[in-house]
Amino acid sequence: MHKEMKAFFVSVMLLLLVLTGCAGNDSAAPDSSGSDSSGSESNEPADPFGAYEEPITIKIGQELDPSDTSLPAEDSPLDNQFTRSVKENLNIDVEHYFTASPANYDQKVSLAIASNDLPDAMIVGPVELRQMYEAGQLEDLTQVYENYASPAIKRIIEGTNGIALESATFDGKIMAIPNVQLQADGVHLLWIRQDWLDKVGLEAPKTVDELKAVAKAFVEEDPDGNGQADTIGLAGPDTSNKLYATFLESTNNLYGFDGIFSAFGAYPGFWVEGEGGDPVYGSTLPETKEALSALRDMYAEGLIDREMAVREDSDQSVISGQTGMFFAPWWMGYGPLADAITQNPDANWQAYALPLNADGEYTPHLSTPTSNYVVVKKGYEHPEAAMKILNNLLDNESTFSPDKGGPGYYPLRLVFAPSDETEFTVKALREVMAGTKTPEDFKDMPEYKLLVSDVETVKTVKKEPYDDLNIEHWDPQADMGVWTRMYSLLVGGSPLVDTEINGVYSELYSQTKTMEQRWVNLKKLEDETFLKIIMGTEPLDSFDTFVEDWKSQGGEQITGEVADITSE
Repeated sequence: MHKEMKAFFVSVMLLLLVLTGCAGNDSAAPDSSGSDSSGSESNEPADPFGAYEEPITIKIGQELDPSDTSLPAEDSPLDNQFTRSVKENLNIDVEHYFTASPANYDQKVSLAIASNDLPDAMIVGPVELRQMYEAGQLEDLTQVYENYASPAIKRIIEGTNGIALESATFDGKIMAIPNVQLQADGVHLLWIRQDWLDKVGLEAPKTVDELKAVAKAFVEEDPDGNGQADTIGLAGPDTSNKLYATFLESTNNLYGFDGIFSAFGAYPGFWVEGEGGDPVYGSTLPETKEALSALRDMYAEGLIDREMAVREDSDQSVISGQTGMFFAPWWMGYGPLADAITQNPDANWQAYALPLNADGEYTPHLSTPTSNYVVVKKGYEHPEAAMKILNNLLDNESTFSPDKGGPGYYPLRLVFAPSDETEFTVKALREVMAGTKTPEDFKDMPEYKLLVSDVETVKTVKKEPYDDLNIEHWDPQADMGVWTRMYSLLVGGSPLVDTEINGVYSELYSQTKTMEQRWVNLKKLEDETFLKIIMGTEPLDSFDTFVEDWKSQGGEQITGEVADITSE
């Protein structure tokens, strides 16, 4: 009996060895990148752009805008210039696991997470990323990033001083691929009619008090010369914009009062470090009350647009030549300024990193460099495929034609823009105009997608002297499309290069669990209270009541959750 059992076990072991060998022989052939179908490494180095020898399939969740009719008639959401590029360059077939409109995409993602019915890959926000990690739904992408992220994407992600990658890292593991967006979009500069400043004989205002003086002169001294009391000192937010950017919407706020708040050391809408080191909500701090008091006085004196918050479009007051100052990001050449100088070629809009705080420092709030992530479902056998699709986008983006479909049709599309793209481009433009460099010097920088075109075309619209940015030294009629970008970069971007920016990041840029149920009402309470304080329909001390109500209606619990997350 003993001999029979021994022979049986030997037979079983031999059978297992044979089966193991067969399994090894049946594994997928390695692709040209040196990775087998599971993404594990072979002896060949990984190729971020390598095509698979045999076609593979990735099923994705994708946001598709039903109103986007940019695809040619013969194309479809799964057969277009973008999916064909992925197929031809990588041998990857893209299929839809689900699609959703922009208005419904987040809900579709949340349902997929809750039901654990997931595509192979999709784009999520920071809240969903954390939910998926805690549910054990994510594939570890540490090796995928290290081995397959293209050099250009690595330079972009790592150019955020670790912020982008840290936001996608849990317990030391990279669990998603983060996007990167411009840092400049989150800095709200002071744009001023320089020709009005010259007419009233004032300098650009360095302090809030000086800003009040300029606004007063713009309102009272008829800077447009039409003999009517119809000018606005400082624009305010219209019905589509906010009093200030927030941790959930930290970029591209137009006509808010971001710069005035930061000059008081106030960061409403952001989570900042409190006296004890724990995060506190900036909207509840005394500095915010002080800034609201100043804005209240300005509005009462008629220095701020009387129609703020009810005006449908503050752009129109800029275009018509009615407004003298507003806060907005660097890119306003793309906004109302092109139309403004078309109507009045002498409208000399200039941008300043102002006002300064009491210590003479420029301390704006800063945006998160990352707002979206590509995630891969745990167990998907080709996790590196998602990374390769992203590499392919950045490498070939300039070859795609807008006439053959909008960028939203690209599968798993993340925005990858170097966080310093605006500032870097400004410096490059200056070097080319000064003759210290030529366009050829910028040929090998694929992450700066428009850089070569920028340095080649700047002199089309910028007249000498090249270091004088006043409107009379521009020729927008030579090429208005080029002018909008060059004016945005050189006028809007220069303050970001020439000013020491002591910016303040939010401690958190995503929602907590309690925020999901309470934040809409808390933010409504905040917005309504602050607007009424500024417009004088509620007393300044209603701020104190707001703080108490905010804490009792969920704010205190949320603050604890933010502390827990930021301490991890």
